[in-house]
Amino acid sequence: MEKSTEELMEILKSKNTYKDFFDQEIGELLFSSISEYLEMMLNEKGLKKSEVIEKSNLDKNYAYQIFNGNKTNPSRDKILMLAFGMRLTLEETRKLLKLCSLSDLYVRNPRDTVIIFCINKGMSLITCNEYLSDYSLDILE
Repeated sequence: MEKSTEELMEILKSKNTYKDFFDQEIGELLFSSISEYLEMMLNEKGLKKSEVIEKSNLDKNYAYQIFNGNKTNPSRDKILMLAFGMRLTLEETRKLLKLCSLSDLYVRNPRDTVIIFCINKGMSLITCNEYLSDYSLDILE
């Protein structure tokens, strides 16, 4: 968070729609829980949990526990899989990792670099795993 609360207030006042504000300033917003952030992202992107879970290749029960806030410490890979299922941007993915108290994606880490590349290109989890496999890196599972 780099902007002051006053700066954010002025930016919010200047926007015509909340979506404009949200899209630009998501990195500055605070969320009380993982499930709150995920719910907001679902609504923002017009996604259904069932579709996201299918695209994320997560176990259905496990994924619903994350969405409902019952699973409080999911692994980094599981959160990244969920991010792919939701088609989160890199900034949104990094925010989610931070909310989960998980390590950020690091561009000097070869595996993270592939993941960053795939997120930036809007690739699916399956495609990302193919890239990871091509470079003999651990897939997201």
